[in-house]
Amino acid sequence: MKKGLLVISILLVVVFSVGQLFAHAVVTDHSLRIEQPTANQAKRIELTFNSKIELGLSQVYLVSKGDKHTLLTISEGTKRGNVAVDLPALSAGEYALRYKIFAADGHLTEDVIHFSVTPKN
Repeated sequence: MKKGLLVISILLVVVFSVGQLFAHAVVTDHSLRIEQPTANQAKRIELTFNSKIELGLSQVYLVSKGDKHTLLTISEGTKRGNVAVDLPALSAGEYALRYKIFAADGHLTEDVIHFSVTPKN
């Protein structure tokens, strides 16, 4: 009987842990991997998450030199779990996107994606 309770307890811990692991919205892809923005041209970027996103509770900031944070406009992307981010025209240099994304299940995910803006050819 005690052995059976131990096995059930272990299974519950494993199931609970796996459920927590996959409960957060994680970026699985983004369009910056394909193409970096070009200087002085606005660009729409898509972030792909592994779950549905609550846009009204989510935020994406552009981080520029001097740790300056600018809130960006976000909208629903082309697929479920995609978020479209509108980047303004930027000078060549190093930037980051800092996001705070709420998954549909209510979990918050925060992370940073670094990228470069290349000079116009």
